[in-house]
Amino acid sequence: MTLTVVDMHTGGEPLRIVTRGYPDIPRGTILEKRAYVRDHLDHLRKILMFEPRGHYDMYGALLVEPDLPGADLAVLFMHNEGYSTMCGHAIVALGRYAVDEGLVAKREPVTTVNIEAPCGLVVASVEVRDGKAGAVSFESVPAFLFAGGQTIELPGHGTIRFDIAYGGAFYALADCHQFGLEFGRDRVRDFVDAATALTNRLKAEFPLSHPDHADLAFLYGTILTDGRDVFSGEVTKNICVFAEAEVDRSPTGSGVTARLAAMHAKGGIAIGQTRTFESIAGSRFSGAVVRTSQAGPHEAIIARVGGRAYYSGRSEFIVEPDDELGRGFLLR
Repeated sequence: MTLTVVDMHTGGEPLRIVTRGYPDIPRGTILEKRAYVRDHLDHLRKILMFEPRGHYDMYGALLVEPDLPGADLAVLFMHNEGYSTMCGHAIVALGRYAVDEGLVAKREPVTTVNIEAPCGLVVASVEVRDGKAGAVSFESVPAFLFAGGQTIELPGHGTIRFDIAYGGAFYALADCHQFGLEFGRDRVRDFVDAATALTNRLKAEFPLSHPDHADLAFLYGTILTDGRDVFSGEVTKNICVFAEAEVDRSPTGSGVTARLAAMHAKGGIAIGQTRTFESIAGSRFSGAVVRTSQAGPHEAIIARVGGRAYYSGRSEFIVEPDDELGRGFLLR
């Protein structure tokens, strides 16, 4: 078995793009392709994401044939738990990758790349200068505040106030100070434990729904913020803990989208205002509310999120027939 990949990172968050080695995926909708890969090819995700080739916080992308009219390419996202519905840092990387690999016709000063994700069509704008791709921004699917100003009793932490918002995936949003945490002072492990506790509790007790498809209605993770949700010139920090307690090194593109939806719904940011979001690793994304929209019964927004991706390697992976550990394992 041989799998080839291109490795990139956006704001420190890895993206392993599969370039060869997967069998053909049957035709169907993107959600049907996601289900097929999950049910029949999950051993390949483990080979690529898990040790000894990956690690607990690895992230990947599998390009598949698009189904939506106008889409230039389609992608399935993968991580330590399974397959997500949206990933902004991956969109930023794939936008540059698509231009560099000639998957779309290159145009200066901006090349548009229409990317079909499981959540819907995402439009990436890639800056191109002197033939080289640079920074990338994207407009995602309609994002909305699903539930604002909620509270829950969390053992060991007391009453926690939170929002749940959708930015291509659902996230719980909570001020980290409620857990006694401070960015720059406390360990990443402490943020992970707090976010995971909230995610697990809400998964058990807070049902979600999405107007487009039931497969989109699951809580992807929790984003702990510095509480600076009202627009200002200040940078706002957050950490996203998603999937199986995986830590995003970037500010999280879909998470920034969800935060913008919650901010706008609560009067914290207006159309046309741009905010800077900083990750636990110190990398930054820009985020702005472009216009209002609708998602079923929910008043929604279209957000624009921007960042920069870089290449980090190209690899060919093999699995020898008698190498059981080579099929993937995780230690934490």
